[in-house]
Amino acid sequence: MLRQVAEGVLVHESEFCQSNAVVVHGRAGVLLIDPGVQGHEMACLANDLSDSGQTVVAGFSTHPDWDHLLWHAQLGAAPRYGTARCAATVRVQLSDPGAKARIAAHLLETEIAGQVPLDLLGLITALPAETAQIPWDGPGVRIIEHQAHAPGHAALFIAERGVLVAGDMLSDVLIPMLDLNGTVDPIEDYLAALRLLEGVAG
Repeated sequence: MLRQVAEGVLVHESEFCQSNAVVVHGRAGVLLIDPGVQGHEMACLANDLSDSGQTVVAGFSTHPDWDHLLWHAQLGAAPRYGTARCAATVRVQLSDPGAKARIAAHLLETEIAGQVPLDLLGLITALPAETAQIPWDGPGVRIIEHQAHAPGHAALFIAERGVLVAGDMLSDVLIPMLDLNGTVDPIEDYLAALRLLEGVAG
């Protein structure tokens, strides 16, 4: 069920790791950020949007972890954006023909085994490097790219609504997860990103 957190901004919290799908209302439809994990949750979200007369006109994945790259056919065929580095990372990941099978095998060890649709995984359109705003017909959504947690990670700031979407950088239930690949000082990268988000939130 969608819960309003600000004017024109709603959140659906997944049962899995309490991750958030975020819906932002625009003039011609909604922007959907990190749409969810389980198939039934995404289908429910699609039905809720349809029942309220809304369609998804754009999507955004905050980072290239599998649980932020999912999609459901009922959400439609809107462009799904990510930063250039996020999209490049996804291309490399999915160039391995066994990638989806490994994710499915990993999920067998969890309570959501068999409930995650992987057919539309990772169909991300790269935004040009240094893009500052998501291209869509709605309130301005600023892209705040940083080097913590995952390659090409981006928080999103919806200034008109006073909302910051942190995308796994902040959690009430999980410890911070550092990006340990290709970085000299992952702890400092994480702290730098937190300072960046704190500055925006302030």
